[in-house]
Amino acid sequence: MKIRLILIGKTTNQHLISLCDDYASRLSHYAPFTIDLLPAVSQTRNLSQAQQAIAEGKMLLAQIRPAEQLILLDERGDQLSSQGFADWLNSRLLSSQSSLTFAIGGPYGFAPQVYARATAMISLSSMTFSHQMVRLIFLEQLYRAFTILKGQPYHHS
Repeated sequence: MKIRLILIGKTTNQHLISLCDDYASRLSHYAPFTIDLLPAVSQTRNLSQAQQAIAEGKMLLAQIRPAEQLILLDERGDQLSSQGFADWLNSRLLSSQSSLTFAIGGPYGFAPQVYARATAMISLSSMTFSHQMVRLIFLEQLYRAFTILKGQPYHHS
């Protein structure tokens, strides 16, 4: 199964970039994994937060194929333990789906049309993280899920 992560806006913090690159490299040992970076909406000074989310949503939805499973990383999503996320991922790996696409929105979340298109939503925590930090946290949890499924010693219960 192919796994794709769609991000909106680039990260400028070199430490975060390095750590994200490390986990992305590790993930490629378990499944074909790609990260697609969409540009941040430009000239946002005259846009409300909702308008910015709608503009980002149009870009995001243009990247999604009709049969593609879109999973949003969103504070309103299901909260899973690391083991629970591994089980969730395993159920998808065992299904006939050929790919999973996860999306991390911009600083103002997702537009209503993106929520409507999503097949699932996952929350990483009830705490709020910057959309840039969520990238690293999600990549680490995705890596952790694969190590759990493979019975590797990375995760300690």
